[in-house]
Amino acid sequence: MDKIRIAVIGCGSLANAVHYPSLAEMEDVELCSICDLSEERLCSTAERFHVENIYTDYRKMIDEEEPDGVFILMPPHHLYDLVIQCLNRRRNVFIEKPPGVTAEQTRNMARAAERNGCLSMVGFNRRFIPLMDEARNRIEAHGPIIQCVATFYKNTVGAGPYYDGAIDILTCDAIHAVDMLRWVGGEVRSVASDVRSLHADYHNSFNALMSFESGATGVLLTNWVVGKRVHTFEMHAKGMSAFINPDVSATLYLNNDNEGKTITTQQAAESDKQYCYYGFYHEDRYFVDCIREGHEPQTHFGDAAKTMELVERIYRGQI
Repeated sequence: MDKIRIAVIGCGSLANAVHYPSLAEMEDVELCSICDLSEERLCSTAERFHVENIYTDYRKMIDEEEPDGVFILMPPHHLYDLVIQCLNRRRNVFIEKPPGVTAEQTRNMARAAERNGCLSMVGFNRRFIPLMDEARNRIEAHGPIIQCVATFYKNTVGAGPYYDGAIDILTCDAIHAVDMLRWVGGEVRSVASDVRSLHADYHNSFNALMSFESGATGVLLTNWVVGKRVHTFEMHAKGMSAFINPDVSATLYLNNDNEGKTITTQQAAESDKQYCYYGFYHEDRYFVDCIREGHEPQTHFGDAAKTMELVERIYRGQI
């Protein structure tokens, strides 16, 4: 089997924690080259994952290495130019969420990918958590989803805005919960929201009620000044419910069964490695398979633009 040649731009902490280990485990992937402006991070990452070809200029790397795909693992306000340059060089591109800082940026990246015949993917890793996928499949096998809930709570009191204010919390981080509602409920028909600044001079609480075109109802509950990080999901069909904490487990209830059936996130992933059971390995594997098979990833830039547009609708739809 020919190996898929992957180049990576970015040697930061998240890249080293989840993406490099995932790609390094794949026997049909060659980490052909990596790039970072920090020579210290670049060299330590190359040594850890046995990468021979290192660069501080990503354009030179792409031109010389001609990879099958490029992972661009950068902060959202640094993404756009790198993505466009790689797409214009006709390289398939994977980026972390969020896909830029505005929906317009995301739409323009989607247009560039289509114009250049490139595959594109955004790392909305919650869609690829095995436990989430198993819970949704079991609910949908029982009947259509009629209600879904996504919660995301954190305590960042006194921490200040993300990247010194380069991007807002909803677009940068709480977008995980927004995207999950689209993934579970489908396209959104209408939104009513409450966006607030609590104990801070920037928005840090985002709550919304959504009506989906499918007829289902979605609820978004997020707040960045509460007791601790809690990130949970609910999926409901007639007579069946799933309550999911993807860090721990999911419990499914059918027709008033008080005990329910509990599945741990490690059981669903058949792994106790965090980057595996929390979806990072599976999203990276999926992108590599899409390159090999030549089909569009489900979280391509065009689809990601819809999630970014929903973020903007939450801001506009305040009660």
